Amino acid sequence: MAPTGAESAKADVPALPVTLDELVQTAKECQAAGAAVIHVHIRDDDARPTLDLARLRDTVRALRESTDLVVQLSTGGAVTDSYEDRLRVLEAEPDACSLTCGTVNFGDEVFMNPWPFMVELYRRTQELEIVPEFELFDLGHIAALHRLLDKHGAPYGGHVHCDLVMGVPGGMPGDARTLVAAVEALPEGATWSATGVGRTTLPVMYAALSAGGHLRVGMEDTLTFAKGRPVASNAQLVERAATLADIAQRPAMSAAEARAFLGVKAR
Repeated sequence: MAPTGAESAKADVPALPVTLDELVQTAKECQAAGAAVIHVHIRDDDARPTLDLARLRDTVRALRESTDLVVQLSTGGAVTDSYEDRLRVLEAEPDACSLTCGTVNFGDEVFMNPWPFMVELYRRTQELEIVPEFELFDLGHIAALHRLLDKHGAPYGGHVHCDLVMGVPGGMPGDARTLVAAVEALPEGATWSATGVGRTTLPVMYAALSAGGHLRVGMEDTLTFAKGRPVASNAQLVERAATLADIAQRPAMSAAEARAFLGVKAR
């Protein structure tokens, strides 16, 4: 569950959780609806994206005190954040973090993830015993993931878990054909979730459930629940995903099951 992101403005999306209280309340509601992992971006007092370390630590602490969710911090931040600030995110001691496996055009901007940065971030996750989730925006990112694992070994926890981020303008399209091609290219034994951005949310969700994957949903990825109908809350998106998973006879994991599945360290 990805509730906030770094792209949408609170002024444009009043339901977006940007304060710590809003984020904690959203986390509680989404865990009750079936979420097991929370992918976290934070905002400052003016609701602008930030990677302030003190705020990140407070956020991790508050989410741990209020929920059982696996707390996964974004190391992507906003496209304008420095590599140093993105590396420093790990000092907030989350359970897990995102690790994007390559540079990608991101709408009108560029999300930079050069090889040396990827390696340094990955090695720090190993040293600090934080589980990385490999974010894959394009098929070339999967080749980079293979290279990373071949050169630097298994991630902390011993389990490779990926998120296919689909439908970003500049990345791979959010359709079933591309999802199947991406899954077939993943490292042997890897597990995966899929994220459909914008109007690709439902096609990617159906394709992922049919192909044995897991789901990521949230207002970071889509702000429209149906044509002409804005998303009311993150819990609304989690409830829909959990309902579809139940129909597919692949019910949502509990947070405890997700911790064991991912190899998360007890903290």
